[in-house]
Amino acid sequence: MSAFVSIRNLRKHYGAFEALKGINLDIAEGEVVCVVGPSGSGKSTLIRCINQLEDFADESEITVDGTPVKPGPALAKVRAEVGMVFQSFNLFPHLTVRRNVMLAPMRVRGTSTAEAAERADVLLRRVGIYEQADKYPAHLSGGQQQRVAIARALAMEPRVMLFDEPTSALDPEMVGEVLDVMKQLAGTGVTMIVVTHEMGFARQVADRVIFMDGGEVIETGTPQAIFANPTEARTQNFLSAVLNH
Repeated sequence: MSAFVSIRNLRKHYGAFEALKGINLDIAEGEVVCVVGPSGSGKSTLIRCINQLEDFADESEITVDGTPVKPGPALAKVRAEVGMVFQSFNLFPHLTVRRNVMLAPMRVRGTSTAEAAERADVLLRRVGIYEQADKYPAHLSGGQQQRVAIARALAMEPRVMLFDEPTSALDPEMVGEVLDVMKQLAGTGVTMIVVTHEMGFARQVADRVIFMDGGEVIETGTPQAIFANPTEARTQNFLSAVLNH
């Protein structure tokens, strides 16, 4: 199985601090990968490098569908294929929900207003929020705003979706509605890389779980292998702390 996202010797420094220490990863097209680990382990930095929201060391190499992730004309092509959903929803407050979803296809792809509106309505139905289409983000709950953010990312028809702890800013009762949308999305064949603290979601939805600590990939395997039978002490300690919490 050829790698759709390929990461080689990924290093990232913040001054003297080495946030990522030579990570190597291959992710297949259509694979759902959950990245777990303690805070500060480099999880978010890792996925932010994939579309170069963070720059990284010159000797490191990332490709998406064979296109190198580096400054220049090719970066726009990569970013058009890679959707991202953040902890904070980053919606435009002055635009309605529908307009938030329409904007990128019209600006980046030159999609007509009518076509963008039709596509937005399809996606808003898909994430279960079509009835809020004419409202502004401030009138929505956090869970609703995050579902709009997912629809907005999907509007560009990305082949890879990156999720950076998408439920961590939500009230507990809103987490489930966002995870339900992500579960549905995982069944559609889009490649997903999800940084998450939601172990139940990772266990249920992931094809593969990656455990990171201290800027390194410590262990990788199926959810069954990682959760039921982790081999590394650091993985065991982390899981016993979070699962028995």
